[in-house]
Amino acid sequence: MQASKNKNTDKAEPFYRLSVPKQKTSSEIINEARNVLRTLRTRRPFTPTEDQRRLFGSGSTRAPQNRPPSVFSLHASSFDLAESRPVSGVRLSPLDHKPVLVTCAKDEDSSISLPKPPADAAEVRKVSSARARLFRRTSQGNFLSAKMVSPDQNEEKLDSEEPAMMSNLCRSNDNCLAEQRSYTPFNDENRQLICNERISRSEREDFRKGTAGKFLFQLRGERSVNSDGRFADEEQQFPCDQIKKPGRSSSWPRSTGWKRRVTGLEDETRINESEEEEIFWHIKILPILHELEKIEDNIENLCLACTKLYQALNEGNMLGKRFKRRSVLLKTLYKLVDIDSDPLCLKLAKIILAMKVDGKNLLSVCKLAFKICRNEKNDYIIQNDRLLDCLLEVLRTEDLQKSNEALLYCMGAIKFMSGNAVLLNEMVNKGAVEMLLQLMKQINNIKENDTYFSNLGHLLVQLTATLRNLADLPPARRQLICNGAVSELCVALEQRMNAKDVCTYIVRIFSKLSSYNDFCAALADCSRCYDLFLALLNKHQKQQDLVIRIIFILGNLTAKNNQAREQFFKEKGSVNTLISLFQTYRELDLNAQKWYHERGGEGKKRPKHPSEAEDVLIKLIRVLANLSIHPSVGAALAAAHRVVELLVTVLEYKSVDDSEELVISAATAINNLSYYKVKSSAVQDKKLHIAEILLKLLMSNNMDGVVEAVRVFGNLSQYHEICDFIIQKKIYKFMIALLDAKNQDVCFSACGVLLNLTVDKNKRALLMEEGGIGKLVDCLRDFGPADWQLACLICKTLWNYSENITSAASYFGEDTDTLLVLLTSLLDEELALDYSLDRDLRDYNKLYWEREFKPVAEKLLDRIQSHHSFLPTVTITPF
Repeated sequence: MQASKNKNTDKAEPFYRLSVPKQKTSSEIINEARNVLRTLRTRRPFTPTEDQRRLFGSGSTRAPQNRPPSVFSLHASSFDLAESRPVSGVRLSPLDHKPVLVTCAKDEDSSISLPKPPADAAEVRKVSSARARLFRRTSQGNFLSAKMVSPDQNEEKLDSEEPAMMSNLCRSNDNCLAEQRSYTPFNDENRQLICNERISRSEREDFRKGTAGKFLFQLRGERSVNSDGRFADEEQQFPCDQIKKPGRSSSWPRSTGWKRRVTGLEDETRINESEEEEIFWHIKILPILHELEKIEDNIENLCLACTKLYQALNEGNMLGKRFKRRSVLLKTLYKLVDIDSDPLCLKLAKIILAMKVDGKNLLSVCKLAFKICRNEKNDYIIQNDRLLDCLLEVLRTEDLQKSNEALLYCMGAIKFMSGNAVLLNEMVNKGAVEMLLQLMKQINNIKENDTYFSNLGHLLVQLTATLRNLADLPPARRQLICNGAVSELCVALEQRMNAKDVCTYIVRIFSKLSSYNDFCAALADCSRCYDLFLALLNKHQKQQDLVIRIIFILGNLTAKNNQAREQFFKEKGSVNTLISLFQTYRELDLNAQKWYHERGGEGKKRPKHPSEAEDVLIKLIRVLANLSIHPSVGAALAAAHRVVELLVTVLEYKSVDDSEELVISAATAINNLSYYKVKSSAVQDKKLHIAEILLKLLMSNNMDGVVEAVRVFGNLSQYHEICDFIIQKKIYKFMIALLDAKNQDVCFSACGVLLNLTVDKNKRALLMEEGGIGKLVDCLRDFGPADWQLACLICKTLWNYSENITSAASYFGEDTDTLLVLLTSLLDEELALDYSLDRDLRDYNKLYWEREFKPVAEKLLDRIQSHHSFLPTVTITPF
């Protein structure tokens, strides 16, 4: 921008020229173009909160008949009792010979004898009838109708039983099978309960010592029997010496025997484990179940009992599928589901999930959790429980294809939880982000021709909606980046291109995260994202909520990454897609404006926020403005006539008072494109028309709009036609007046226009009008030490202005001495540069001072001194 080196050989240069003679890199051009090329910022699209929690939002395009319901009825009958039975061992094929039952020998080493016929069939019927009477009420729906007695009372009752009865049970296998058939309507857990209750005190002591372990047997329907006389589905049992007697103050020991697989001890271990489980059931679990049966109307007591039950089950290591009385427990819990109480259902859901149910029961309990979480008022009680842990465990362990509907409602419940700030933070701390990405990876591995593909789309809606909420938290953002979220989200986006709701949620995630530099860089590195975004824009062009977010993401990418600008521009059809969108939403905006005027809207107060169509145009123009910062891309866009035409139409039919952000964005984009003086430039072809419509913006009361208009004039004033237009419309006076704005950016732009005017010898004298020289000197004094680019621009303007100087006083008047003192001070490195600044900032300032300001200021100082008759003594003061 240096005007000339001497009077005879140097030619004045306009504002747009670069000041350093050597070829510069693109980054240097961008850095030094200050306020000529600018990125645009805009608000992130607003997403309103749903008024109700639903499985699928109100904007979902999924047909109601093709998606699972958000509202449903849930009762005890929704659960399947057949699926509640504990998992037994591997069943063996029945043997050909008759099964052998271990006799009730007192000697542990006694040999196994062959079964004998029953001594008295009536005795067997007597025992069977007694058991049937005890369980008759259970078969009628009361699972725990037996009267609860204390351990001591129970022992007294056991003592009163006839010893012969126990011996009858051990007479023969035939008797056992007869009893087994007579008890078919009743579950095996209840039969085991009665069998154990009839054991005498002495026999129970034998159990504890391990000497009568052979009495303990289970009736499990038509079970197979091993060749050694044991049933094939017997489970391992705890060693008797691990069992503490009831009444001890210490807590019940956690079992480790279930995992024991020691050769030679397996039989004994199974017996001991079963014994310990029986004792724990009677002492710890059964009283709580009786309590649940007795309490009917008191929800608080029911919730308390459920809490105690969960703690007892956890203490006894009975959570999961291995607990043999699991079906009795679950039947009781299922019956309580009919009580209409969310706090109680929360407790029930937690226990049922911890029991590792599957199939229909898993689906029903996940629906129960979903129903609880759907009510926002339940967030507080959910915070105080551990339902989230159980639901996350379901996501982690359940088979994706086998349990996809259960996972859907489980994921829906977690999505509702993520709407609560406390629960959202808890999810992050519990590793939910990594877990959800793993689940998404599994879903992405299911191809479109798979039968599960469509149903898993429902699940993906819930998953991506949850990730959208998690994206608000900084720790979650870091985890998303570290766990490759960008890649997986792009795969899902590609596979679900036809599913608008899935695409919308993923785009909302990108919309949030692309506002942050680290994630924006990760997204920019994913080369496939640009093609995906363009495909979505072409497919869903009129879906405003989707389009506006994709455009916002592209605006973020192109604002921060020069490589992203180039890569997006090179994508096939990228500019044509942007033009097509521009045309579509401009028409929508024009129609909306016409409708507004036809209904007498001129006298009404305009809406504070842009309309939907305007919002898309704002963000679309931002992409164009950001793209134009790249030198080759900007030059190509400047020659794209349709792009420039669309930007100009915005300034034609919109006013800054009604659509401030839209108009200013359009002016900024035109300013960036006007920077490039290229062949067949569309901006150059329309320069006079652009100047005319900018005049309206220049004379507005909106200072931001005025500054943008001045910037455009700064670039356009390189053309003689625009300079003549500025003189004709007396715009130069306005530029001189702006030097008083006391704003660096405003002064910089206004000074740029004045610099270009001084290139023409016939227009230099206009700088004296309105006190222009004095205002330039004031700007140099006020902003010079803090802004060497602006100081350089002022010196170049004064250099051009004084090209044919004969007397300093005739050109600079009373400001001559002030200018001399000021230039002398600013050229003193020790006075001019502030060395108290940090090193980087000091080096930056020194670079511009040495390369930009110093060469021009020295020449200007020398010219003034050589044409000044008297140089006064001056005192230099530091800045």
